[in-house]
Amino acid sequence: MKANEAPLQDSFPPRLSSQFHPKELTVTDAVQQADDPKRNIFLLVACQALLFTNNVSMIAINGLAGLALAPNAAMATVPVTSYVIGSALASAPIAKMMRRYGRRVGFSVGTLFGMLGVLVAALGAYHKMFYLLCLGTMLVGVYNACGQLYRFAATEVSPPQWKERAISWVLAGGVIGGVIGPNLTKYSIDALSVSFAGTYASLVVFAVLSLIVIQFVRFPAPTVSEQKGSGRPLREIMAQPVFIVAALGAVVGYGVMNLLMTATPIAMVKICQHPFSAAALVLEWHVIGMFAPSFFTGHLIRRFGVLTIMFVGSVLMFVCVGVALAGVDIMNFLIALFTLGVGWNFLFIGGTTLLTETYRPEEKNKAQGANDFLIFMTMALSSFSSGALVTTRGWELLNYGSLPFLVLVACAILWLAARRRRPAAA
Repeated sequence: MKANEAPLQDSFPPRLSSQFHPKELTVTDAVQQADDPKRNIFLLVACQALLFTNNVSMIAINGLAGLALAPNAAMATVPVTSYVIGSALASAPIAKMMRRYGRRVGFSVGTLFGMLGVLVAALGAYHKMFYLLCLGTMLVGVYNACGQLYRFAATEVSPPQWKERAISWVLAGGVIGGVIGPNLTKYSIDALSVSFAGTYASLVVFAVLSLIVIQFVRFPAPTVSEQKGSGRPLREIMAQPVFIVAALGAVVGYGVMNLLMTATPIAMVKICQHPFSAAALVLEWHVIGMFAPSFFTGHLIRRFGVLTIMFVGSVLMFVCVGVALAGVDIMNFLIALFTLGVGWNFLFIGGTTLLTETYRPEEKNKAQGANDFLIFMTMALSSFSSGALVTTRGWELLNYGSLPFLVLVACAILWLAARRRRPAAA
């Protein structure tokens, strides 16, 4: 093998042994086998769509199912928190697994956890066992932790000049999940004799499809340096100003988005007495706002710069809060949540793109794992706080509480932009 040729994993269908000890193929071999980067990205888009069908469906019903089964109303979003804790606990082990055995094995194992989790959650809802429901959502969180890495995998199966667009295209797959998920919940929420059980049970189909699709993606095999080399200590990587701002953008973007999104079904259905169909519609447009901009976010980042797009994302989140505080009509919720989704898109894709500047190839798994661990822990805090605040303090206070974090991330982005301008001026 030539020194400048990267190894690639065997094509589907792989033998079990080839997954753990993949045969090395050169880039030339891959081209001869018609391994098109666009094909790999398309398959990752499909996996993202299936993942977010699962995620959005659970977002739509987890809080309501928790409210129906929890010992008290303040614990309504514990199933949501369990889901995020499962993601946080899995982030480091999944990163290590992918480092040693490759992306396909890690994604496959995560999907198996998703299949098991939705079935356990369905049993918990059917038998009205609150803590069994929480266990199920925690297991599904492992699947979510793996699926969040699709965006990084997209940069590894595509040319370097496609980096921003590859991330955007894969995240754009969430639009499909954003449309399917809310509509699935409307028709499946009472499909069985017990509310919510039918929705959880139906999600196993999407996990199975995801497991099948991921087998067709050709990922670069882990190189010897990635498997054996440790690179710089994690604390040194995380101490970089660029890493701090990239992680802060993703953490605040996800944290504020999760805080408001998790509370929305409870606020609309239980507090404002809007029908569940209206809450499902608002969530549908929220998820469209999260992922539809992905078709052009990568282009905007290349045109205007990553920090500019991240700052615009923080401003859009301020707009969301302003609309939410202006009233509690269905249209207020819809516009606020749609704007929240677009703001999240700019902050999250911008933060992901910025993060890729902070690590070497042998450091990618631990840097990505640390970034996602911070995101999931923030989401765990925001999802639990969301339920407690909206049921005890109301929707208005919840929105006011997000403002300090938005100010923090906006200031951090401006600080890094000023820091980068100084050497350019010199």
